[in-house]
Amino acid sequence: MNSKNYCPLDHTMNLIGTKWKPIVLFHLLEGPLRSGVLQKKVPGISNKMFTQTVRELEKDGLVVREVFPVVPPKVEYGLSERGKTLEVVLLTLDSWGATDTLNNSIKTN
Repeated sequence: MNSKNYCPLDHTMNLIGTKWKPIVLFHLLEGPLRSGVLQKKVPGISNKMFTQTVRELEKDGLVVREVFPVVPPKVEYGLSERGKTLEVVLLTLDSWGATDTLNNSIKTN
């Protein structure tokens, strides 16, 4: 890696900078969730995109997937220790979004 051109924000955005990844991570701040429950908390995400998103987050070490040996299969996702370090970032983004939404609704009225 060329240290002259290294940008920490670029690294972060490569890990969480898609439409769905921050939302999935945010909901996992509550604790581990079953796959179906987590997917329902992300309105508008397709099955294919959900699967792709959690697989990428797992590959990058931000999410842990646990499969329980029961019938039907039970799968839970939770934040890894690395993923938990994003808590402040995710909560700050959530807070900013709430404030921005409020400010924009005041401006349009």
